[in-house]
Amino acid sequence: MLSDTSPVTRVLEGPVAVLTIDFPPVNAASQVVRAALMAHVEAADADPAIGAIVLACAGRTFTAGADIREFGKPPTSPILFEVCDALEACSKPIVVAIHGTALGGGMELALGAHVRIAASDAQIGFPEVRLGLVPGAGGTQRTPRLAGVLAAMELVASGKPISAKKAHELGLIDGIVEPDQLLLVAIGRARRLVGTIPRRSGMLAIPAFDNVAAQAALAAIQQQARGQVSLLEAAQLVLRAPELSLADGIALERETFLRLMVSDQGRALRHVFFAERAVAKVAGLEHVLPLHVAQVGVVGAGLMGAGIAVAVASAGYNTIIVEQSLDAMQRGRARVMALLERNLKSGRISQAAFDADVARCSFSAELVTLSACDLVIEAVFDDLAVKKDLFAKLDKIVRPDAILATNTSYLDPNAIAEGISNPARVVGMHFFSPANIMRLLEIVRSQHTSPQVLATALAVGHRLRKISVVAGVCQGFIGNRIYAVYRKQCEFLLEEGALPHDIDAAMEAFGLAMGPFKAFDMTGLEIAWALRKRLAPTRDPAERYVRIADRLCEMGRLGQKSLAGWYKYENGKAVVDPIVSEIVSDEARKSGRPQHHFSAGDIQLRLISAMINEGFRILEEDVASRASDIDLVFLHGYGWPAYLGGPMFQGELLGWARVLAEVRAMEHRDGPGWTPAASLVQRAEHIDTSAL
Repeated sequence: MLSDTSPVTRVLEGPVAVLTIDFPPVNAASQVVRAALMAHVEAADADPAIGAIVLACAGRTFTAGADIREFGKPPTSPILFEVCDALEACSKPIVVAIHGTALGGGMELALGAHVRIAASDAQIGFPEVRLGLVPGAGGTQRTPRLAGVLAAMELVASGKPISAKKAHELGLIDGIVEPDQLLLVAIGRARRLVGTIPRRSGMLAIPAFDNVAAQAALAAIQQQARGQVSLLEAAQLVLRAPELSLADGIALERETFLRLMVSDQGRALRHVFFAERAVAKVAGLEHVLPLHVAQVGVVGAGLMGAGIAVAVASAGYNTIIVEQSLDAMQRGRARVMALLERNLKSGRISQAAFDADVARCSFSAELVTLSACDLVIEAVFDDLAVKKDLFAKLDKIVRPDAILATNTSYLDPNAIAEGISNPARVVGMHFFSPANIMRLLEIVRSQHTSPQVLATALAVGHRLRKISVVAGVCQGFIGNRIYAVYRKQCEFLLEEGALPHDIDAAMEAFGLAMGPFKAFDMTGLEIAWALRKRLAPTRDPAERYVRIADRLCEMGRLGQKSLAGWYKYENGKAVVDPIVSEIVSDEARKSGRPQHHFSAGDIQLRLISAMINEGFRILEEDVASRASDIDLVFLHGYGWPAYLGGPMFQGELLGWARVLAEVRAMEHRDGPGWTPAASLVQRAEHIDTSAL
C-alpha cells in the first residue's frame, strides 16, 4: 500500500506508467525508495491497462547510489539486488531516463531495467570500490553482459564515472538525447515497446573475450590497488561472470559485498568518506558569509610559490605572482609555465584550459602591483623576520579589507601578524608540496583571525579543490607536529638496534607508499635540521635527543638532492649505504641503550601509537576539532592510503588499551614529552573499542 507521501509517484501517459523517484537531495536508493519502487513496479506489472513503464527521477540527478545513512547497518527489505531483480523480471518493458549521475546502486537499478536512455551530460559509474566495497546489486554481473568483460573490469575496479557518450559506445546506454528531451523521448520509446518482450540484460550471453588480456588487466589492477583489496575483488567478480549463472554470480557478489562491509579496509574507507564531509563544518561559521575573492596575489615563485600560483590560476582566479627581482621573476615565470605545460601534456587540462590559465597569470617584481588583490598568499623563505617584514610592507599596499595569508610550515601566525594594522585579516594557509597537486590545505586560525576571514580562506580552499582542515596555532600545526613525534620515534628506534631500511620496510608493509627515511630524504634533511638548531636553545636538557640526523647533515648528506642522505642514490634509486649503518651503530653504542630485534609489527605499533598520543594532545588543546580531521591531514598531506583510515582511526583497530600500553612504555623509556594524553587514558580505561 502506497502512502500520499511516497518518494515514488506514478503518472499515466496513455499505456505508459511514468514512475518518478523524488527523494532529495540525490534520490538515494534508501529503504523507503526501494520499497515504494518495488510496490509500484509490481502494481504496474499486474495492471492490464499498463503496457510499459518509464523510471525517472526528479531534481538534479538520477539515483546517485546508496543512502549513506544506511552504511554499516543491517540491510532492510527489500534489498537493492531484490529490486533490481524485480525490475528485470517485470513482464512490461521498463525504460530508464537517466540525468545527472547514475552511480553505484543507481546504475544497478538502470541495468535491472530493459532500456536505458540518458541525457547527453549524464554520467554513470560504480564508485563502491572507493568505499572499500564492490557493487552489491548485480553490477559486476550485468555490466559484462552488456559491455564485455574487459570494459566491465575497468569500470567497476576504477570507481571512476564515465560520460553518457562512452557508456553508449560500451553498450550500457541505449540512447542519448538532449537533457530537455529526456523524459519525452523515454516515454516515446516506452510506447513503441508496448506488447514486446523485454530485453533482459541479465539473460544476455557474455561476449567472447581474450583471457590473456583479462589476466593482464587483472594484474594491472592489482598493482594499481597498492594494497586496497576492493579493486581486485570487484575485477575478479567480473571475471567469474562467464562461468556462473546470473543468480549464482549475484549471490557471490553479495557475499563479497557483505564481507568487505565489515572489513577493516571497508570501515576505514567509509570513515574517510564521512570525514571528508564533516571537515567543512566549522563551529562558529554556520552563518558567516565569505568575502568576495576575484584577484589573488602570490609572493614568492620558488617551488612552493609556483605550485600555489598554478593551483590558484587553475581555480579561475586572476593571479599576480611577485618576486623580489626581475631575474627571480623570470625564473618564477619559467617554473609556473613549466607546471602548466605539464598539466597540458599529461592530459589533465585541455588546450583551451591551458590558454585560460596562462592568461590569468601575470608577473611582477614590484609589491605595489598587489594593491587591488582581495587575497595575498606569501610563499617566501620560512623565516619569521622575513615574513614579518613582508607583511608590514603589504599592510601599507593592499586594501584594508584584503586578506593576508601566510604559507608557513612552523612559524606562529600570531607573531607574523604583529605590527599589522588589522591582525584580524591574517590567516595561515599552509599548502603541501607540490601545492598544485597535493590536496591538503591547513588553514591556521590565529588568535586574531576574524570569522569572515576564516570562512573566506575555507571558500578559497574549496574552490582550489583542496581538503581544507582548520588548525589552531602550535609548533607545526596538526601535520608537522605529529610528524615530528613520528620522526623522533623513528630515530629512537635507530639507537635501539633498528636500521633505516628495517623501519622503512615495516611501514611500507603496513601500507605506506614510502617508508619514513625515504620520505625524509625526498623532502630534504636540511629543513628539519634548521628547525632543530632553532629550537636547541630552549630544548629541555632532559629530553631524549638523537644526533644521527645531525651527523648526516654535517657531512652534506641532505637527501635525494645531494644523492646521499639516509640512503645513497644511484640512478634515482635508494640504496642501503654501509656508511649510514656504521653511523647508526656508533651512535647506538654511545647511547648505552639496550639493543633489540624489532619485528615489523613492533615498529608499526610504536610509531602509530606515538602519532595517536600526539593527536589526542592536539585535540585537547583545540588545535584540531576532530580526530577525523587529523586523519585527513595524513591521508591528503603525507601520503597515507585511504584504506588505512589515518592514524587516529588505526587506534580503533589496534585497541586503545594496547596503544596506551605502548605510550606508557615510551614515557618510561624516553622521558619528558611522552606522557600519555588524558583523553587517550580515558578511552583506554573506559571505552576500549578494540573488539568493535
